[in-house]
Amino acid sequence: MNKKINTKSKNNIENSPHVPNMLNVYRNQVIASMITRFNYKNSMQVPKILSISLNMGIGDAKANSKKLESAIKEMGLITGQKPLVTKSKSDISNFKIRKGYPVGCKVTLRSTKMYEFFERLTCVALPRSRDFRGLSFKSFDGRGNYNFGIKEQIVFAEINYDDIDSVRGLNVTISTSAKTNDEAYWLLKEFGFPLREKPSKKIINEVA
Repeated sequence: MNKKINTKSKNNIENSPHVPNMLNVYRNQVIASMITRFNYKNSMQVPKILSISLNMGIGDAKANSKKLESAIKEMGLITGQKPLVTKSKSDISNFKIRKGYPVGCKVTLRSTKMYEFFERLTCVALPRSRDFRGLSFKSFDGRGNYNFGIKEQIVFAEINYDDIDSVRGLNVTISTSAKTNDEAYWLLKEFGFPLREKPSKKIINEVA
């Protein structure tokens, strides 16, 4: 009992009257399945999702401020959180971009907003992608992270096609506490995340 109380006091999401569906899935299904699959000694060893980061690049953001404003607005609608403007870390002469120029926007989601976004991403947005056949199982980086791209922001129900100035893509990074690619793969898979089936041989802990 004391352990549960201490855990709740450390995590704001535990004190919220609203518990996201995906957090319930983790507690009621994922933990038990992962313990069975990997023979963990207790639930504290089971990996968890730590954060989800989204990044939208705008190549001509410096010259076209309206495009940057549109990207920021769309990212805010998609995530429910105010985006941060990303800036170039160095000069890129080929694209006439100087260090410090705005090049896009990003958002990092945690806790309740992370789980809510993960549900919309898994159940609504990705299935709406054109010719979607699942995501590659090779995009794990060996450090508990999964990276992939979405070609069109209009797959998100929050975006009205008639209101956008152009179709643009974004990159998504799901960070987990998994120590291997195999653990990270099955963690996401147990959530119902649409990863393509991997060969029976375990994913080797290599950068794809």
